[in-house]
Amino acid sequence: MSPHQDSSAAALARLYDLDLASDPGDLDLYRALAARTRGPLLELAVGTGRIAVPLAASGYEVTGVDNDPAMLARARAAADAMGRATSRRLHLVEGDARTVRLEDAGRYRLAAIPLNSIFLMGARSDQAAAVATLAAHLGPGGLAVVDAWLPDADDLARYDGRAVLEWVREDPATGQTVTKTGAAEYDAATSVVRLTTIFESGLQGEPPARWVRTDRLRLVGPDELVSLAESAGLVVEELAGGYGLEPLGPGAERVVLIARRP
Repeated sequence: MSPHQDSSAAALARLYDLDLASDPGDLDLYRALAARTRGPLLELAVGTGRIAVPLAASGYEVTGVDNDPAMLARARAAADAMGRATSRRLHLVEGDARTVRLEDAGRYRLAAIPLNSIFLMGARSDQAAAVATLAAHLGPGGLAVVDAWLPDADDLARYDGRAVLEWVREDPATGQTVTKTGAAEYDAATSVVRLTTIFESGLQGEPPARWVRTDRLRLVGPDELVSLAESAGLVVEELAGGYGLEPLGPGAERVVLIARRP
């Protein structure tokens, strides 16, 4: 099937990987936490396996949950490409992060919602349910991790509906040029960003294929993350300002919450 014939879900999953071709820098953190806890590991909103597959390749038993079959298909393909041992250690489940309860709940040593995925869970009650899912799957002493971007006032001021070209890249899978354009609107009353993303892919001089994704992102700050964790029965161990676990302070662009199940 050519890229122009992809289903929307399959195309958006492929373009998600291209969007994250520039490493966000979080994998080393999760490697370190995996080494500390030794697994097994649970990732909610596992997507295409950007974190889960390398951890499985490093020898950890990893379970990934996502509600997007196309994302899970790419995660499975990525694990299979790493070899049989990696593929065997990665367990993928199609499910809702807010409600899923796996048969082996209570045995995990590390459970995470990485890279802003908490924003996608829905309203505050939905985000609370997702954090509760982390807690429900951890054994005593297990660690829950949630990390989220902290936009500043200038970032939010730009979320006024204007369209912004974010990048132009070559898709290594197709050789085609892909552009990403985004437009966002921020509602201060609800802390919600309504984001429209447009990907266009094609060869020079030819009509492009276009895919549009819309997301509702509910932003979460450090205090609210702490509240969500404590409401789930977790004890906050660390509230850091980045993937190096530097102290959270003025000007931090990210918050990383690490909490323990008593």
